[in-house]
Amino acid sequence: MSGTGTTDSDAENDLTAVFTRLADALDPAYDVIDTMDLLVDAATRFTPAVDAGLLLADSDGRLHVVGSTSERASDIEETELGVEQGPCLDSFRSGSVVETADLASSGERWPDFVPVALRRGLRSGYAVPLTLRGQHLGALNLFFDRVGALTDQDAAVAQALSDFATIGLVQHRALRDRADRAAQLQHALDSRVVIEQAKGAVAFQRGVSIDEAFKILRQHARSINARLHDVAQQIVERRLSL
Repeated sequence: MSGTGTTDSDAENDLTAVFTRLADALDPAYDVIDTMDLLVDAATRFTPAVDAGLLLADSDGRLHVVGSTSERASDIEETELGVEQGPCLDSFRSGSVVETADLASSGERWPDFVPVALRRGLRSGYAVPLTLRGQHLGALNLFFDRVGALTDQDAAVAQALSDFATIGLVQHRALRDRADRAAQLQHALDSRVVIEQAKGAVAFQRGVSIDEAFKILRQHARSINARLHDVAQQIVERRLSL
């Protein structure tokens, strides 16, 4: 679990810091889009996953992409929604973990999804539902560039991250009420649109890829302890240049 030049103790301390920040989601003033971004980012930093995506359901049970670590992850999640099949959808529907140690062997189960995932360089997956007391809120999807099952430790980290975020969403972001749930999801979707626009602006200004632009945007927001949406809004309104 330790990265290059990082001790196990350092990794544990970093993970503790992530959970501390996720605890901020219990504050009603905390932005759900920041929680989702922190969740998918941590999922790839503390497990071998190369990409992660997050889907949340609206009041009618329709899923929407509200968090991703890259354009590839976002595209893969949108593909799942488009073809209505894949590990994240199955995890959401069943409320259970869906582990796919070898995507190539799952072509019969997800005939329209698997070829797309394989073409994008993904070889296995691990989907964790966001559920609490019978409420199915969404699912966290981890993708890997190698075949093989997740270790028990990595699976526990993924589960803990999704559980912690779920508690925050349910308890203090009013997802228990259908009207509030729809309002929060709409806020998340609106924020994502603004962030996508800001990513494009930064990519153009800096001459970098969309993924690199998002890293710049995220790092700036965290360095000044600001919400991603607020920083993105300033960029879109040309009040900030990175």
